[in-house]
Amino acid sequence: MRTHLLGWAGLAGSAVLALVAGCGGGGSGSVGTGPVGPTITGVTITPSTAMVTIGSTAQFTGTVSGTGAFNSAVTWEVAGPVGWTGSAGSIDKTGLYESPFPAPATVTVTAYATGDESKSAAATVTLVAPAAGAGPALTVDTGNETRAISPLIYGMNAFGLDAVTAATANVTVTRWGGDDTSRYNYQTNVTNSASDYYFENFAGAAEMLPNAGGSTNFTEFVTANGTLGTKALGTAPVQGWVSNATAGACSFPETTLPGQVSYAGNCGDGMYPEGTQGCTATGGCSILGTASTPAITSVAEAPPAPPGASGATLSWAQGTWTGGWVQSLVSAYGPGNPASGVGKGVAIWDLDNEPAWWDAVHRDVHPVPSTYDEVTQGGIGTAVAIKTVDPSAEVSGPVIDYWWNYFYSKQDIENGWGSGAPCYEPWSHPADRAAHGGVPMIEYYLQQFKDAEATYGMRLLDYVDIHGYFAADYPAGSGNGVGLTTAGDSAEQQVRLNSTRALWDPTYTDANYPQPNYTTDANYTGNCSTPLQAPQVVPMLRSWVAADYPGTKTAIDEYNFGGLEHINGALAQADVLGIFGAYGLDLATLWPTTAYAQQGPGNMAFAIYRNYDGAKSSFGDMALASSSANQGLLSVYGGLRTADQAVTVVVINKTFGTLTSSLSLENLTASGNAKVYQYSAANLGAIVALPSVAVTPPGAGSTTSTISGYTFPAGSITLFVIPTQ
Repeated sequence: MRTHLLGWAGLAGSAVLALVAGCGGGGSGSVGTGPVGPTITGVTITPSTAMVTIGSTAQFTGTVSGTGAFNSAVTWEVAGPVGWTGSAGSIDKTGLYESPFPAPATVTVTAYATGDESKSAAATVTLVAPAAGAGPALTVDTGNETRAISPLIYGMNAFGLDAVTAATANVTVTRWGGDDTSRYNYQTNVTNSASDYYFENFAGAAEMLPNAGGSTNFTEFVTANGTLGTKALGTAPVQGWVSNATAGACSFPETTLPGQVSYAGNCGDGMYPEGTQGCTATGGCSILGTASTPAITSVAEAPPAPPGASGATLSWAQGTWTGGWVQSLVSAYGPGNPASGVGKGVAIWDLDNEPAWWDAVHRDVHPVPSTYDEVTQGGIGTAVAIKTVDPSAEVSGPVIDYWWNYFYSKQDIENGWGSGAPCYEPWSHPADRAAHGGVPMIEYYLQQFKDAEATYGMRLLDYVDIHGYFAADYPAGSGNGVGLTTAGDSAEQQVRLNSTRALWDPTYTDANYPQPNYTTDANYTGNCSTPLQAPQVVPMLRSWVAADYPGTKTAIDEYNFGGLEHINGALAQADVLGIFGAYGLDLATLWPTTAYAQQGPGNMAFAIYRNYDGAKSSFGDMALASSSANQGLLSVYGGLRTADQAVTVVVINKTFGTLTSSLSLENLTASGNAKVYQYSAANLGAIVALPSVAVTPPGAGSTTSTISGYTFPAGSITLFVIPTQ
């Protein structure tokens, strides 16, 4: 079976096609008394053979021959050899072929006459690896311990997570989070899927650890973490509504709101198509419901208003909805972070989830955009209740995911879009920010929590927390990010690996991240096309903390760079974890593309740091100054394992060819050979222990040891474990 696609990277084992429109000329004639219609006589393809280096492209041209006014369009297909289960690459509507990685020895590109697919021509493409070459110089300074590496950067979201994967990856924290957890009601074990699935109530949260294929009660999630020895991170609602007890209820039923775009049973998706109920928008119109809509699925549970300092008593906290939940968990499991031993309860609480979209995802109960005061004051009141009941618990917020919401409230953003002439940008009409001293949204949040600590005599915010979906678009400007999707062809893979630079690199920009452009910013411009700003996500978080609430830790508890079913996604994920450790992030939890069990390579990226030998051996817990002469070719991350003083070094070959480099280990004298572990496309099912390599000791007058001329395979992750005692 062939599928007609436009420039899309093929799935494993499938063929990829693209359509080229055109029209043909030619004469006409007649036979007997009837007219002769247009006839296609053949197709030629140029070139008929090609040799393509993996990571590059080839341009093909298809020409249709015929008589009469025939259709000269061609449909392109690329297919791998019989038995090949990987991608064959992609070909777009212009005939531009993009190679895959890993690649078979050959693929076949075929041009079909669109008007008569019995006519075609094929070209054989031979795929060759780039020539092996010299890689960049790599250096790890074992005498320069830059910072402790938090074990909590090796976390996963509980959605789609099974216990076997959690144990194999040896994760440290799992998060009960996502859209439906904003409305989870612990008293009824009912949550609402909101716009993710027809605004319907369900028993339990969908596909959470330990029930990756079903629904999960929150206490099952907490128990599973206790069994695994991982920290549990829960989500406390702040947006004001939780689900009622009626599983199956939905906010926009067909019986009362017919004509919606789609339904699941009686439950509508909350969208009218263009032309229905006065909707004139091409993409459809959101249904907001009426004042009675929330009660169909939910009950109002406003976050507790921050009490006066003397009012923050245990009885007050236990009387709040959130405080009652925390108390029930402390009674069942003990404190989240006990003074001694491993906690079995909830160690960390998120203050809700993605307030930028409460008025969209949860528009059935929260149809208005969130504001500075709602997010901040609701968060403070909720945190006071949590910490008063369980002083050991940590709190994380504001859990904002949208670039513009880092700097403006959602109300400001909507104001800009709706009435911010002439530019109609999120920065165009920021009345809410102006009313709060012109302080950016997240920085204001930090400042208010700092003031609240002085009021209540306890820290209420332990982590400043964002969601970091910074994977770039492919093609550039298309709006199709490489995160949360499959690996794609070699060009898409290169974009994915390059976009991890958003986490740290001051020279990296992306069209999705302009400067915030508030009127008092030094670089403010009235030009509607604002300059771009390097996200530098981890340094940005740390700079906010330093300026606004020192001592607060940093967290990114949703992120995804895509390709996790593929070696390319494993490379990106290993790079991300290395960046988190090197640049000092304190907590991170990956959001999956599919169920974790289906993205084995991504899981192996965790294992290279947390379970590389199958015996829970881990990467170092103290970051060492590390550098590569070209981080885009070979990334390097060093860590000292303080328990046994072993030096651990991860090297990631991001290229499609073999590279040979030497690793300089400054201020090190090894006590033996380095053990070597490697993950690559050669064996996606396991991290492979390779023969140990010699560590050349320092020469006279030097303090630098060397692993000389090591060959790093294309698309691989290599771990060196170097003993020092």
